[in-house]
Parts: sequence; C-alpha cells; structure tokens
Amino acid sequence: MSNIVSAAAYLPSHRLNRKSALAGGRGTRSVAAFDEDSTSMAAEAARSALADLPLSPDQLLFATTSPAYADRTNASVVHAAALLSDECAAYDFVGAVRSTCAALRGALDAAAAGRSSVVVASDIRVGLPGSADESDGGDGSAALVVAPQSDDHLAEVVAVAARTSEIFDRWRPPLEPYSRVWEERFGETAYAPLAAAALQDALGRAGVTAADVDHLIVTGLQARAVRAARAASGVEPSAYADDRSASLGVTGAAHPLLLLTDVLQRAEPGATIVLLVLADGADCFVLRAGNLAGTSHRGPVIADAHDGPSADYLDMLTWRGVLPRATPRRPDPDRPAAPPSLRNSEWKFGFVGSRCLECETRHLPPERICLNCRALDRMAPEPLQSVRGTITTFTVDHLAFSIAPPVLVAVVDLDGGGRFQCELTDADAGSIAVGDRVEFTFRRFYTTADGVHDYFWKARPARAEKG
Repeated sequence: MSNIVSAAAYLPSHRLNRKSALAGGRGTRSVAAFDEDSTSMAAEAARSALADLPLSPDQLLFATTSPAYADRTNASVVHAAALLSDECAAYDFVGAVRSTCAALRGALDAAAAGRSSVVVASDIRVGLPGSADESDGGDGSAALVVAPQSDDHLAEVVAVAARTSEIFDRWRPPLEPYSRVWEERFGETAYAPLAAAALQDALGRAGVTAADVDHLIVTGLQARAVRAARAASGVEPSAYADDRSASLGVTGAAHPLLLLTDVLQRAEPGATIVLLVLADGADCFVLRAGNLAGTSHRGPVIADAHDGPSADYLDMLTWRGVLPRATPRRPDPDRPAAPPSLRNSEWKFGFVGSRCLECETRHLPPERICLNCRALDRMAPEPLQSVRGTITTFTVDHLAFSIAPPVLVAVVDLDGGGRFQCELTDADAGSIAVGDRVEFTFRRFYTTADGVHDYFWKARPARAEKG
C-alpha cells in the first residue's frame, strides 16, 4: 500500500461566463491567461504540493493532453521550477486523459518499491468555437506526492482496478488543435459495463461495499457516461462528490487529481474515498483518508466562490491562438538562448536569488559581488518563490509587445529585503495601486515564431494568506 502525503491544486484566476461563448450554457469555466500553459500551471501545483515537505521525490511524472512541446520533455521545466534535485527523474505522460491514471499507477508502483513521486496533471482544454468541448472544458492543474507508507498522510491507497476497451469516442489527429467527439449516447453505452466492473473489482480488493463509500468521485469527458456510472454505482447520492463542472468545467487530465485534492481537504480521517475515471476504459482507486485529511496544509481548497477577473470570450480565443489579432507595431521578441538559460537555470526557472553572508544583503538576480559591502563570492543561494512583496511604483505600457496589452510593469520591494522589477499578471490596469501586496508566479512570457517558449516569474495580486 502507498500513501498520498500531500496534495495541491492550481486554478487560473480568470473565469468565462458560458453565456458569452458561442455554445452558451450556464455557469462558468476556468480560463488560463495569455501567459499560462499546461507547463506553467503544473509548476504552480507541484511547488505548492512540495512546499515545506520533508522529503525529496525520486521522480516527477507529468500528465497532460496539451503539452507545450511535442518533441521535448515538458516535465523538465516543471522539475526546474520546483527546484528538484538533478537526481529526481522527470517524465511526461502525454496524449490522453488516461495518462493521468498511468502516471498515478506508476507512482504507486514506485512507492511499493520504496521510492517517492510527485504526480502532476495539467490541461488547457481547447475546443472548436461553439462546441461542447469549448464550453464545458476548463483549465487547471493538480499535484499529489505519493510515498511509501508513513504515519502522517492524507490518504492511503488500498486498492486499484482497471478495465480497458477500444472505445472510439474521441480522437485528434497529430498537429490538429481540436478533438472530434462521437455522440454521447454511444459513450454512455460503451463505458457503463467497464465502469461497473472496475468499481466492483476495486471495492472487492479493498474489502468494502458501495454502502461503505463516504466520497465517490466519478470523472471523464463524457458527461452522460459519468452521470450513468455514478447512478449505477450503488453509492448513496449524499456521497457523490461535486465534480465542479458548473463552476470550473472539466479540466481534462487534471480533473481526477483536482477533484481528489478537493475531497481530501474536506474528508474526515478514516473516510472511504473512491475515484473512478472514465477515459478509454475505466480506472478505479479506493483510498482511506489519513490523519491529515480535512486540512489545507498543502495547497488551496477549491473555493465555491470566485472573485478573480472575468475573461472575455474573444480574449480567450486570442490567448488560445484561435483568433489572431494585430499586435503592437514592435519587433517580435528574441528567442531565448539555450546556453545562458542553462547557466542561470536556478534563477530563470527556480527564482533563486542570493544573500550576502557578510552583511545579509539580498540580491535579485544573484550576484558574486555584494552591492552593499563589496564582498566577493560570499553569497548563499536564497529561493524567493514564496516571498511576498509590495508594489513601490508601476507603469502601464501600451507600446511593449504583448498579445494582451497593455503590459503592466512594477517595482516590487520584497519582504526581507531586495527590490525587483517585473511584469504584473492577473491584474487590471485600473485597479492596481502603490502599496498593493503581490506574490510571485511562474509564467510563459512569450512564444517565438519558431515555437520556443520563454518562461520566467511575474508578480500577481497576493491571494489570501493561509490560516
């Protein structure tokens, strides 16, 4: 048996009212900003799950259906942003929603062999304008840290079962941006027996019955199949977990881990939790909540209310590359060069500054010579990802290159010393002010014409402090 010792979710700040989309509908969906992609969101979830955790994972497993790169390991960027050791292996699981189940099962197998893993799933759901995929999808990420058995844990995985069948309900040819979907009545019929078999198999291996289930999570991209599997489970309706589709949409590969994170942070210790994932078959995980369940010590609880910015439908299409728009008449940004990126990896990806051992002066970016006392090579590295700061001045730039102008640039005084000039994101030009509190977030600055993504850190309005 394996333990989940930490869980965290990351959700973009923006929400789209479905009434404004071509397909219409009720509720909202989460929308990644113009400077977010599956990799940057995965980095946010991973570093939150790993924060203050007294272990260093042996591997990072990253699942997504919307990878930023096709012929490159995206997990290596997440690895760098999370400041993991070079001894920690990093691998991608890409191409299908079921990849998340593969990554999780790989982590469980590793834990049985005495190794720990961080499993990250992240997706940006894109659909044809006017399609159900566009309206019902959502963007987000979540991460679990899976380790060998320990006294302190969020949950213990007690049984796993799976069923596989060739179900031709969804497909996307290589290089095409949108998936095609068969009609949902077929999906409901195809998934029903697989879901029932995987569920009964997992419950039997765990030695429990449907009546013992305290929280049932059923998720998948076929809404009718999900509803049918939930209704046929034999579990009391009061135990059905909210799938968050009305407020977030279905976040693809991220959704199983996102919903599990949500339940773990509300479940009572000892509760029986079932996660049933319908994607190219059925995967079922039975968990028992541990002594840390019901706490939010790792990552945020998914809130029912949301006070972030609203996303305009045309802006969302622009951010997705569906609707090209004229950009400011300025030269395109230069491609980031590989050698300096490698030399300065801890600063560029990990946001690690330095502090002088002689006079305690903090430097951003890190320096060899102290700007205060001039001491040479007397520096200690200092991670700054979790440090907050205060805006001391800012500017609104309508001329700089951006697909979402204007560019907001602020000078931030960090708590504990140091001053840093950076871009502001998830903020409105009319509402920011000197004295506002900010925190730092890992973002994609731009993508060059030849497809190179430039990642670095920006500031955003600080979210509420954890209690």
